[in-house]
Amino acid sequence: MTVFSSYDRNLTFNHFKEEKLDLLVIGGGITGAGISLDAVTRGLKTGLVEMQDFAAGTSSRSTKLVHGGLRYLKQFEVKMVAEVGKERAIVYENGPHVTTPEWMMLPFHKGGTFGPLTTNLGLRVYDFLAGVKKGERRQMFKPEEAMEREPLIKRDELRGAGFYVEYKTDDARLTIEVLKKAVQHGVHAVNYTKVVDFIYNDANKISGVVMEDTITGEQHKVYAKKIINAGGPWVDELREIDGSKKGKALHLTKGVHLVFRKEIFPLQQAIYFDTPDGRMVFAIPRDNVTYVGTTDTTYKGDIANPKMTEADRDYIIDAINYMFPTLDIKAEHVDSSWAGLRPLIAEADNENPSEISRKDEIFVSDSGLISMAGGKLTGYRKMAQHAVDKVTKQLKEEEGVLYSGSETEHLALSGGEVGGSKGFEDFKNRKVSEGMAQGLDEETALMLVERYGSNFDKILELYVTNQEKAKTEDIDPIVFAELVYALEYELAYKPVDFFVRRTGALFFEIGWVKAHKDNVIRYMAKELKWTDAQTKAYTEELEQLLHDAVTPVQS
Repeated sequence: MTVFSSYDRNLTFNHFKEEKLDLLVIGGGITGAGISLDAVTRGLKTGLVEMQDFAAGTSSRSTKLVHGGLRYLKQFEVKMVAEVGKERAIVYENGPHVTTPEWMMLPFHKGGTFGPLTTNLGLRVYDFLAGVKKGERRQMFKPEEAMEREPLIKRDELRGAGFYVEYKTDDARLTIEVLKKAVQHGVHAVNYTKVVDFIYNDANKISGVVMEDTITGEQHKVYAKKIINAGGPWVDELREIDGSKKGKALHLTKGVHLVFRKEIFPLQQAIYFDTPDGRMVFAIPRDNVTYVGTTDTTYKGDIANPKMTEADRDYIIDAINYMFPTLDIKAEHVDSSWAGLRPLIAEADNENPSEISRKDEIFVSDSGLISMAGGKLTGYRKMAQHAVDKVTKQLKEEEGVLYSGSETEHLALSGGEVGGSKGFEDFKNRKVSEGMAQGLDEETALMLVERYGSNFDKILELYVTNQEKAKTEDIDPIVFAELVYALEYELAYKPVDFFVRRTGALFFEIGWVKAHKDNVIRYMAKELKWTDAQTKAYTEELEQLLHDAVTPVQS
């Protein structure tokens, strides 16, 4: 039996030690999660370890769009546009609770990167390549209609706008839902567990890892027939441990996003716009905020803690004031922010970050370590399929074992068992009514259904049965239900796991974090039996992130 509870971490380690795995995946971002799900559904005994929390790196710090890669048409990456465009629809159908269609407007001005002809042609080609369904195909607006859709955009020399669909997501929750489905199928997965060394057999082929539980300091040896390095920005560090970092290497680039409260930036229509320096930036309304990004600069700093600099912040503010000149946005208006890294594969170290391909690649070392790098959030399922195809091909050659092909194209994610995108609308209405019958207001019920999908029933049960306990712990009963669920069913162990990856609140509801953090930390410390030193360290970690969200480092 597989578990995904912070109360049962030891059980997971026991499973690792007792079983000889077919595949061990290193890295719990969207790539590693996708690989583990693809592998286990083909019948491979699979384990996954993550040295931070799941999705703590790139997979919680993206633009939070499952998008078709319109901008890659400019680089003539036709195959990529076709593949990720089709994958976008698959991600939506398998997890409609965590993926939402979002109409995007692309305004064009005289002298800008795009004009009426190029936009119309580009979007038409995009519709064709990405297999966009009829109701979501591009439209073209005259200046008057563009202004009516979004009065904040720059009026001067506006020539019109294109209108097309992207898909909004919560990248961290998407990762968690993929991983939860993998665990349901038998994957053993654990966070805060770092691979510190590899184990080799007499033929100098990789046969296992030494991994360290960073919470207890204990080390464990785990053996597997195949090991995939899906470490994202850390891929090359693992290749170095293996002594196989040669040829192509990662080129890390940093992307920063700023968040503003709706009253400061009352955007009503998502906008994709070009900046004076020819880059493209998104401005997206989300609940009670608007977020804008991203930057794209080469990064050489601390991989675990990329931070917004003053230059990053000012670049985005200048872009906002260029496209939305009536707002007069200033630094003090920033409500929150995040900085993330893109692990791109570069041929040369001096390439322009915006021009480096977003394609994924697989490297196999002499020892047999399989490393996967590059790629995009939208294409995670296809990347996983390619990686597991490589593993099953090797196992067939070495052992004569035959495995089926990928089975994830029509596999609902955890929370996605709602009958696809069409079924989700009826499901949503039904569950909101059930939530209201149990005392939730309509807005809260809708938020919970959209966050947890078919797992809403468990959240509602925890809400109903823990009213008295929540009162005793002095925690809002809705917050308490989400917290208990995160601890018992989503392996949240530290406050940042809950406030950043399980709820996204530090980015989009920073005031909510400040209001609830003390009581949540006190409860987690008691339940998980933290030492005083752990409580202090985990509290300081959250406080640092709250500080970094609004305070840039000097450029």
